[in-house]
Order: sequence, then C-alpha cells, then structure tokens
Amino acid sequence: MNKLFHHFVKSEDGVTALEYGLIAGVIALAIGSTVLTLGTQLTSVFSDISSTLSTALPKTTGTGGST
Repeated sequence: MNKLFHHFVKSEDGVTALEYGLIAGVIALAIGSTVLTLGTQLTSVFSDISSTLSTALPKTTGTGGST
C-alpha cells in the first residue's frame, strides 16, 4: 500500500492533464469575454454609422421608377 501511495504522489501525468485543462479553460473564458465585448462595441459602431447615413442622405418620396 505504501508503494502504491508513493507511485501516485510521484506520477505527474494527471497533473499535466489538469494543467492543460485549466489553461484551456482560461483561454476559453478570455475568448468568450472578448467576443462579447467586441460584439457590443461593433453593434454600437454600426448603429452610429446607420444613424449618420440616415441623416446625411436625402429622403426620397417617389417610387423610384421613371416613366
């Protein structure tokens, strides 16, 4: 039993896998928060562009066809 415990303590395979899992989790959180932040900012940018264009372009009242 003592040998088994020492082998378990010295084994680093599980520790390495756990470290890789933690790193992958941190990277996933960073990507997720970046996407959410950029998505909100892009929505704001495109809303500003849309409102600027709608005020800058003249309104037309015709049907657009010529006869």
